[in-house]
Amino acid sequence: MQPKIQILFVCMGNICRSPMAEGVFRQLVAQEELNHCINTDSAGTHAYHMGKPPDRRAQATAAQHTVDISDLRARQVKANDFSKFDYVLAMDRDNLEILLEICPDAYRQRVRLFLDFAHDARHTEVPDPYYGGQDGFDLVYSLVDAASRGLLVDIRKHHLK
Repeated sequence: MQPKIQILFVCMGNICRSPMAEGVFRQLVAQEELNHCINTDSAGTHAYHMGKPPDRRAQATAAQHTVDISDLRARQVKANDFSKFDYVLAMDRDNLEILLEICPDAYRQRVRLFLDFAHDARHTEVPDPYYGGQDGFDLVYSLVDAASRGLLVDIRKHHLK
C-alpha cells in the first residue's frame, strides 16, 4: 500500500489562512474519497496562537461553505515537518522565506507558495485577512478553494497513478 501524501498549509499564526486552506482541501479530499491516501495539517511560522482554534471569522466564513474547521488548533512549524510533509505550502512570500530559511536543503523542493496551484494570474499570495473585514475572509476562501482544486490535480498527476 502506498504511503499517504502529506500536505502542510502554513501562514503566520495558523488561525486564519492556513486552517481555512486545510479545511477546504480536507473537504475536497473527502468528497473525492481520497482520505485513504492524503493527509492534511496546518501550522504557523510564529507561535502567537499555539493551541487556539481558528479565528471566529475564519470559522464563520468556512461554515458558510459547509466547511467545518472548528476542530483545528494552531501550532508552530517544527523542524521535522520538512521531512514528514510532501508539500509545505506557504500562503505568502514572507512565510515562504521564513520556511526556506529553516528548511534543510534536502527538502527545499517541497516548500512552495500555495497559490502556485491556482489558475488565477491576478493573485500570487493569499492576503492576511486578520486586520480587515469580512471581504478579506471571503477573498481568502475563494483563493484557497481555487488553489485546493489545482493542488488536487497536481497530486493526481504526480502521486496517484
